[in-house]
Amino acid sequence: MTTSAVQKHDAAMENARHTALILSAGQAIVGAAAPICIALGAIAGSYLLGNDKSLATAPVAGYNIGVALGALPAAALMRAVGRRRGFVAGAFITALGGILAATALSSVSFWLFALGLLTVGIGGSFVQQYRFAAADAAPSLFKPKAISWVLAGGVFAAIIGPQLVIWTKDAFAPAVPFAGAFVGLVGLSLIGAFLLNFLRLPPAKASAGIEHASVSRPIVTILSQPKFIAGLLCAIGSYSMMSFVMTGAPLAMVDCGFSTDEATLGISWHVLAMFGPSFFTGRLIDRFGKVPVVLFGLFLLAACSIVALAGINLANFWIALILLGIGWNFGFIGSTAIVSETYTDEEKSRVQGIHDFLLFGVVAFASLMSGQVLNELGWNTVVSIVFPVVIICALGLIAVTRLEKRRSSY
Repeated sequence: MTTSAVQKHDAAMENARHTALILSAGQAIVGAAAPICIALGAIAGSYLLGNDKSLATAPVAGYNIGVALGALPAAALMRAVGRRRGFVAGAFITALGGILAATALSSVSFWLFALGLLTVGIGGSFVQQYRFAAADAAPSLFKPKAISWVLAGGVFAAIIGPQLVIWTKDAFAPAVPFAGAFVGLVGLSLIGAFLLNFLRLPPAKASAGIEHASVSRPIVTILSQPKFIAGLLCAIGSYSMMSFVMTGAPLAMVDCGFSTDEATLGISWHVLAMFGPSFFTGRLIDRFGKVPVVLFGLFLLAACSIVALAGINLANFWIALILLGIGWNFGFIGSTAIVSETYTDEEKSRVQGIHDFLLFGVVAFASLMSGQVLNELGWNTVVSIVFPVVIICALGLIAVTRLEKRRSSY
């Protein structure tokens, strides 16, 4: 390698690290909106509904619907104005959602509260693009680590979000319970918008895995690739089952006699488990490969259900939520890394937008059904549904992996 090439590589790595660190900070601050909505969405929704609790998880579903609905517009906006400006706009949308949610609680309006969380979710669709931006800014070997660095910011979001809930939820109580947390969310979003202004994103470059493509392929061609289908299937399976169990868990804990703070701390442990492994998930992928890491993540999701079925003590809930978080981390990061190898730089915006639209559409449905299933069939049924989904994802990934190996051997 020539001196010029070494310098160019070093400059690219420096920029990739800078980008990943800024996006990790954004994940920590703007991304804290997610655990706030998850911890309080169903509980505050239950308070606003009164006696009928069947729609209590609808605000959390609204958050996930917002992420799904925002995926394609977010991608289109960032194509038009650039990712830095798009990410800043997303932080302001999150702040608007916090204002709507706080207003809804003060006026005791359930559907306005759901709209507020939906708006926060639209802002969250920009946060979901952070991992893709980090991967696209990185040399091929640094991609898994760049994704991991960004998601590692979620460790701090897991602390910031729930602690903000615990310390501020009663700021306006008893007149307006829970509203303080959403006012605090507005402040976090504005801080995140300021930090995201420091992004330095590189010019377009070829993506790993398809180095020589120069024009965009038809979207059907990209989406029909077995590797893309397997990656999307495992991403959907990991994320939807995590959301399905996580959304119902705070309500189930409160129904079992535990306090709102204990339920919030359970979500805090869960979100820490979601993002904590990100510090080394990239290294595990480098060492063992994407497929084994995803399969292990699916195994941990099943282990979560086994622990949850073993009892309804607080320890069962918390340990199950921790296993759920770690399983999501391995399954989702590994799946994202698989998907990132299936498109070129010219194709990324369309593919990433469609990927997240499909992903969060299913996740929104899962979070909405969580409350319905919990209310009608109970907590044991909620956690048992994980088993068939995990089996389908694992078999699909193994089948595609064998197909890829067979093709490469010809």
